[in-house]
Amino acid sequence: MTYAKRLQALMFGLAMLAAGAPAWAADTATGAAAGTYGAATGGTGGPIAGELNLQPPATRIATEVYDLHNWMMGVCLVIFIAVFGVMFYSIFKHRKSLGHKPATFHESTAVEVAWTIVPFLIVIGMALPATRTVVGMKDTSNADITIKVTGMQWKWGYDYLKGEGEGISFLSNLSTPRAQVGAPGFAPTEKRGDNYLMEVDNEVVVPVHRKIRMITTANDVIHSWSIPAFAVKQDAIPGFVRDAWFKAEHTGTFRGYCSELCGKEHAFMPIVVRVVSDADYKVWVDGKKKEMAALADDPNKTWTIDELKTKGEKVYSTNCVACHQANGRGLPSTYPALDGSPVVTGPKAEQISVLLHGKKSGKYPVEMPSWKQLSDTDIAAVITYTRNSWTNKAEENIVQPAEVVAARK
Repeated sequence: MTYAKRLQALMFGLAMLAAGAPAWAADTATGAAAGTYGAATGGTGGPIAGELNLQPPATRIATEVYDLHNWMMGVCLVIFIAVFGVMFYSIFKHRKSLGHKPATFHESTAVEVAWTIVPFLIVIGMALPATRTVVGMKDTSNADITIKVTGMQWKWGYDYLKGEGEGISFLSNLSTPRAQVGAPGFAPTEKRGDNYLMEVDNEVVVPVHRKIRMITTANDVIHSWSIPAFAVKQDAIPGFVRDAWFKAEHTGTFRGYCSELCGKEHAFMPIVVRVVSDADYKVWVDGKKKEMAALADDPNKTWTIDELKTKGEKVYSTNCVACHQANGRGLPSTYPALDGSPVVTGPKAEQISVLLHGKKSGKYPVEMPSWKQLSDTDIAAVITYTRNSWTNKAEENIVQPAEVVAARK
């Protein structure tokens, strides 16, 4: 916002205060100007060079916060002028050199009552609108889309849990090249871009005018998911679930950051949310699901152990649980136990071979069939799951799809 607009907002707040009307009672000129400014810039989000005020709001709640900020700044300015005006006037007009003598009274009932009641009324006048806004910020009911946000050192994980796009999941990493960052004691070797340290490889995409609920947690230390233009800042705490929400009023790209000191790479985990139209969102959802399906069958992809275990549990429940049971203990004299099995806890090459080629055993009447019809990713996932479940703690605890591909040859 320009200096002229900031001055206009301040003067408006003072006028409302002088008239005795709360600036939060309706859509004020301040909020309207802020919302218009956010839309006029295309909703670029993120910090703006030379900006001194809050970021242009992109949601109704953010506009209320913006209005409250200007309203309370106006109140504080009026109090400042009144208190220091009276003080300096008294010092100047009642100085000893003019012959004034100090008063001898020690108490004044009127003054005591005034400086008790007036601050109380001021605090109430600030607390009521602030409380209404805070309560509104916490109302996450009736969301159109629910997204789980997982903070980790040092990136964000997103899972679309409910609503259109359900099932989509991805990791979001900083995409600013390290050459722009430089190293301790060394200058960067590339020119820094406009979105330096505030750009990612996978943006969160949501539709405009839809209520989006964000469920936050973390898998290591405390992080904080924050988008100033949405007036959202929610801590992500390991072992706990917190939530927040936003409803963008216009399309655009909005930028935030982890705002809880979480380790040495704290400065390198930005947040980018792209708000699009309903039609564009449908296109993104379809494309993202196709991309995920292609990655799921890509044998060259390197999976994390948590990803493999999650996928492997589903494969196990679909194909293996009937014989080996959910607890991995099998059925005595019929199906062998996987919990504590020397095949499962031993070298992974043997277990891969068993799933690809089957195994005959004189100890059990039913032989282990070949499961080579499963995809390489499914086999790698279910092996990783069994080697890390129940009481199993295999040394070779992870199998990548590429290893299954190699074993098929």
